[in-house]
This record gives sequence, C-alpha cells and structure tokens, in this order.
Amino acid sequence: MAYGVEIAKPFVNAAVNVVSTMASITPKAQTPFVKKSGTPSGDVTAIIGFTGQCNGTIAVSFTRPCAIALVRAMLGDDIQDIIQDTKDAVGELTNMISGQARQILGEMGLKFQGSTPSIILGRDLTVTHAAKGPVIAIPFTTPHGDFMLEFCFQE
Repeated sequence: MAYGVEIAKPFVNAAVNVVSTMASITPKAQTPFVKKSGTPSGDVTAIIGFTGQCNGTIAVSFTRPCAIALVRAMLGDDIQDIIQDTKDAVGELTNMISGQARQILGEMGLKFQGSTPSIILGRDLTVTHAAKGPVIAIPFTTPHGDFMLEFCFQE
C-alpha cells in the first residue's frame, strides 16, 4: 500500500471533523512524520485494529489536559468518574475518527472493518501496531493541549 498525502488526508479530515463536532474544539493538524518509537505521545491512548484489504491499526493519543477538556466539552458538568469518563470519551472519539476515515478510504477503493477500541493510560507504555509497515504520525494542536493520531497498514 502506498503511503502519502492521499492516505493521510482521510485521517486528518476525520480527526478535525469529529473533535470539532463532538467537543466544539477545532484541532489543527501539524506536519505528518514517520514515527520511530512505540511510546505514546499522550496520557490516554485508544487503539483500533483494521482488517480488510490489508491489516492495520489507528491509535489516537491525547495529553491529559486535552483529554480532560474533551470530556468536559462533551459531558459538561455530568462527569461521574473522570478516569472512566475520559477512557470512554477517548475510545468513542477514536472509534468515530476511525469510522469516518474508513468511510473515506472506502470511497477511494480501500475497504476496512474496525475492531472495538482498546484504551491505555500512561506514558510509560508501548503502543504496538499490529501491521508491519511504517507508522505515520499526525500531530494536532488545540487550545487545550495536543493529541497525536497515528496509523499503520500492512505493506
């Protein structure tokens, strides 16, 4: 599978659309790069596997301030358990980003199904992508903190 701007665009568009719509926070994409380490860039990370024409994964990693701002924007004052609510919100946002990106990729002729998100908390962990290809990372900034979207497809 060829990597490039055309493959990154669905992920950028989906991330901006989902976060803007669900949390009224407009993220700004920064320059994509090939990620060399498995260390998450944030404190709360959701990972979703893809199967279909090739296998792959998407991971979205939010810094603590960004994750908390998202939860507050989505739930308002209805936060019951900040840890569980943050895990749920990050999982749901990642699921929605994955779904929108897969829909756009499908329109490009690349069909994928996604799994249920797995959520990890902490920075001293490793995000392992199931596919054996380059990990493309797209950093995003928001007024409330940063997040990183990364994806990898089997070559």
